[in-house]
Amino acid sequence: MDVVRWCCFFLLLQTLFFSPSHTQTDSFTSILISQNGLDFVKNLLVNKAIASIIPLQIPRIEKTVRIPFLGGIDVVVSNLTIYELDVASSYVKLGETGVVIVASGTTCNLSMNWHYSYATWIPPMEISDQGIASVQVEGMEIGLSLGLQSDEGGLKLSLSECGCHVKDISIKLEGGASWFYQGMVNAFKDQIGASVESTISNKLSEGVSDLDSFLQSLPKEIPVDDKAALNVTFTSDPILRDSSITFEIDGLFTRTGTNQVLRSSFRNSAPSAICPGNSKMLGISLDEAVFNSAAALYYNAEFMQWIVDKVPDQALLNTARWRFIIPQLYRKYPNQDMNLNISLSSPPLVKISEQYVGANVNANLVINVLEADKVIPVACISLEIRGSGALRVMGNNLGGSVKLEDFSMSLEWSNIGNLHLHLLQPIVWTVIQTVFVPYANDHLEKGFPLPIIHGFTLENAEIICSASEITVCSDVAYLDSSQQPPSHLSLPSSTPWITTLL
Repeated sequence: MDVVRWCCFFLLLQTLFFSPSHTQTDSFTSILISQNGLDFVKNLLVNKAIASIIPLQIPRIEKTVRIPFLGGIDVVVSNLTIYELDVASSYVKLGETGVVIVASGTTCNLSMNWHYSYATWIPPMEISDQGIASVQVEGMEIGLSLGLQSDEGGLKLSLSECGCHVKDISIKLEGGASWFYQGMVNAFKDQIGASVESTISNKLSEGVSDLDSFLQSLPKEIPVDDKAALNVTFTSDPILRDSSITFEIDGLFTRTGTNQVLRSSFRNSAPSAICPGNSKMLGISLDEAVFNSAAALYYNAEFMQWIVDKVPDQALLNTARWRFIIPQLYRKYPNQDMNLNISLSSPPLVKISEQYVGANVNANLVINVLEADKVIPVACISLEIRGSGALRVMGNNLGGSVKLEDFSMSLEWSNIGNLHLHLLQPIVWTVIQTVFVPYANDHLEKGFPLPIIHGFTLENAEIICSASEITVCSDVAYLDSSQQPPSHLSLPSSTPWITTLL
């Protein structure tokens, strides 16, 4: 890994909880990283980066030193290597246009080989010597200032300033004559310090450039299944405050591979992603439009239609069971098997309030009689189902469940005369409770991914409901490589220094 790219990569992790698109009016998900979250990521990355950048090679130094009575001595310092780096303290400061990252009180230990030679006149001969030395750099400060802007739906990272300052250097030589020691220290102290400063500064610049290219190549959607993906494109510049950074993303469901979003509503509230007291590291706010976009997508994909031919009480699907409820059905089709065709007539509508997460579902229930190899529709009942939902965080997924609150029904058409719907109500309730609700919960329990960068997982998550949106407030834990599950947001192997960090 290249030297202090950890500074730049700290910024990347703040931005990579989501990837890059539109205008602020198109944002349906907000992500706020609090000061606690920033500090957590910073501390983690400092430790990971130090482990990954060591050893670091410094270019060789050649110089001619004037020594009294001896004249010019050619000295070469080679194999100059930083083998230990310790950061006493570091901080990140957010401004209106970017991020400043500073590591102070940094010390690093170096090893090197030295060699000198000079020629004498009487007798004419060349004298040389060589040995090793240890170098300690103290009081080093490393810092950079970065700009963050949205750029055609992506996120552009620019370097405003970067630098490294070495306060003090001590050199300890092993081998060589004692007269050589002071000359060596005087000749190379400043030059070694300058080489360390320039090497680190150059690596900072390279790291920012690499990260900018990486950000531009980020995917704009996260697959959910073979039908749907989450549109995770940036919609505006990051909002930088004194102790937090907020990102606005599209957040709606889109058809896999098409980037085609079904927009049926607008965001009803101002984005917040605010957790009480900002005690959690991360706040992810999702507008109810996110859930309604999922409902619309699966509805348009004709995913919400079911043929019910098996129920816990299988006798329910025979006309004999209906002879007292719909006598004319039994008289016309005695002892015939049946099935029920349930299809939604419009996408489910999700509503979120401070006290309640609910959904209204409009569906048609067609009663079919199975006669020989024919399916005979005999009646259609229109249903309006009202359910309440419970949300929960499972790993990095947001899932939930639904329960039936009540429903109403009306007759759409009938080929067997008028129906007494009040007599049908217990049967329809049973079908909804034993077939429709379990089927819905089987899919809802799997949930959909919250776009968290690979290697990190939500921890101690809480869900807060407010007017037309929910906010997931959570701390974040880091998993080492042996614990990490597969992820749609894993970093590419073509960026080896990032892969090392994660």
